[in-house]
Amino acid sequence: MDQLEKIQTTQAPAALGPYSQGVIVPAHAQLIFVSGQIPIDLATGKLIQGDVGEMTALVISHIQHILQAAHSDLHFVVRTDVFLKDLNDFGRFNEIYQKYFVSSPLPARQTIQAAKLPLDAPIEVSCIAIIPHK
Repeated sequence: MDQLEKIQTTQAPAALGPYSQGVIVPAHAQLIFVSGQIPIDLATGKLIQGDVGEMTALVISHIQHILQAAHSDLHFVVRTDVFLKDLNDFGRFNEIYQKYFVSSPLPARQTIQAAKLPLDAPIEVSCIAIIPHK
């Protein structure tokens, strides 16, 4: 398994949620850049109905499948970019997110409030992950 190194310094603010201040990726690592995923039901091609927690779980499931297709998984994610239509959903998002991202180091992350996302989705998540050597 490729070793990721967590960066933690008291010279910058501590993480406000389940993420690391920074993550160092080994120089020899191959990366996959996963495009933003929104909570689309594969059967209907439409956004699912429900709260941001259910939507977060579906988006992360989509990411898991893309990573698996590239021979990687959530344990190798080094960065996530989160776009929320409403930052009031930040707490509920984190509640679900931290059930999926449990390995140390946690991915580095940014969370941005976005006025408009594709299909008027309330959430979109993209990531960068390592493809481990076999």
